[in-house]
Amino acid sequence: MTTKKDTVDSQTCPAQGLLKLLSGKWKPEIFRLAVEGPLRFSSLLRQIEGSNKQTLSVALKELEEVGMLEKVVIRQKPLHIEYNLTEKGMSLVPVFKQLESF
Repeated sequence: MTTKKDTVDSQTCPAQGLLKLLSGKWKPEIFRLAVEGPLRFSSLLRQIEGSNKQTLSVALKELEEVGMLEKVVIRQKPLHIEYNLTEKGMSLVPVFKQLESF
């Protein structure tokens, strides 16, 4: 049985881990939108054509678990949640900008 640690240790390319973190149907688009500013779930549903609540929710949760996004509960009326890039996420912005230039 392969553990997650074994999988990470057996990678031959350092970029492979990053690509795995951001692989998924909506993760790259969520990341791109998060660079522009705070994200709200309902606006993501409108902005990402073809997305649905379940897949978007899973992608946000996974990005949060790996430390790319932070979930912030805004306790004003009406109560709402925003997602922001973390320092780890911000450190990847130059990498993505360079990839976009190809």
